[in-house]
Amino acid sequence: MIKVEKLTRLGELIQESVGRGEVAGVNLCVVHDGEEVYYAEAGYADMANGRKISRDSIFRLYSMTKPITSAAIMLLMERGVVDLLDPIEKYIPSFKNIMVASESGDMPANRKPDIKDCLSMTTGLPYNEDPDPASIDVKKVYDELEKRLYSENPMTTLEFASKLGEGRLAFQPGAGWRYGTSADVLGAVVEAASGMGFGEFLRKEFFEPLGMEDTDFRISEEKRGRLAKVYERTSDGLIEYHGNRLGICNHMDSDIRFESGGAGLVSTIGDYRHFAQMLLNGGEYKGRTYLSPATVRYMTNAALLPHQQKMLNSWENLAGYTYGNLMRIMKNPSLGIINGSMGEYGWDGWLGPYFANMPAENMTFLMMVQLKDAGTFTLTRKLRNALAASLQQ
Repeated sequence: MIKVEKLTRLGELIQESVGRGEVAGVNLCVVHDGEEVYYAEAGYADMANGRKISRDSIFRLYSMTKPITSAAIMLLMERGVVDLLDPIEKYIPSFKNIMVASESGDMPANRKPDIKDCLSMTTGLPYNEDPDPASIDVKKVYDELEKRLYSENPMTTLEFASKLGEGRLAFQPGAGWRYGTSADVLGAVVEAASGMGFGEFLRKEFFEPLGMEDTDFRISEEKRGRLAKVYERTSDGLIEYHGNRLGICNHMDSDIRFESGGAGLVSTIGDYRHFAQMLLNGGEYKGRTYLSPATVRYMTNAALLPHQQKMLNSWENLAGYTYGNLMRIMKNPSLGIINGSMGEYGWDGWLGPYFANMPAENMTFLMMVQLKDAGTFTLTRKLRNALAASLQQ
């Protein structure tokens, strides 16, 4: 059971955070037994122009794109279109001769990185922020991608993944865990396997039938006024942030060809609720089946191998969780730094959007915010703990 009256503390917490100047604006919702039992919003989507956060505010999801990419791969898996042990080179030929950077020099991969590696982030493909050789290779790809954002020849999803295959891995496939560009590779795999653009595939199979009208890799001109501004904290308070990141155009005003499976989608809290509810329902939503119950059980019950889990354990925010199919999955609530429950799953994004499905409580928690370098931050943890306090045995 859930004590609905206790959920008002969630609204108070986001209002307090806005009042302290920690965030510009937030909205959140709680869904229990298929019904929205609480919604709250506070603050602004655009501080300079006094535009408040609302249900139809559009947010950049960044890494909260990843669970949707995972669902696309799960759908192709259950249809027999892809095998999780398919080597990436089957779909992206540049991965055929992938090399691994090591202390003793570059060496060939001892096996081919495959789709399962991408879903688990065990490929050895990093992001572009560290000084090691593999990250430097990825940085070169991102630098070219961002240089071409506003050109007449923007980089495409498949081209981006192909260029990653020309670089080096940080470790032998399966030998460790490292958060990186694997989900972007999977977006390209979906394109190659389905014969459709990644965005087109998602619209056909998920967004349109789920009623996710504002979820896409791009925003039409008439909707751009609903896009929330991005803010960053400074010693002088919150200021607007205008930078691009991971090849994602902050203002969403370029000719977007790179449909990033790791970071590219925009959405609203209502749209993402439909997707989250579909998963919590075992793949069904409003009478239509999107994924089979068996596929959803597989998708949401993954785990890393012990040697891979050791690397994930360095992420303090993920204490108590394992990782798989592009999501965190709670395996040991007693180790967590939030009051979570066994089997809950979800993910967050660089700007702070966050979702968690809690099958044990038949509950979904969603939050949308646009704060630079937020991820799962203090406000998120406070909200999750307040949410747990509303639950009654």
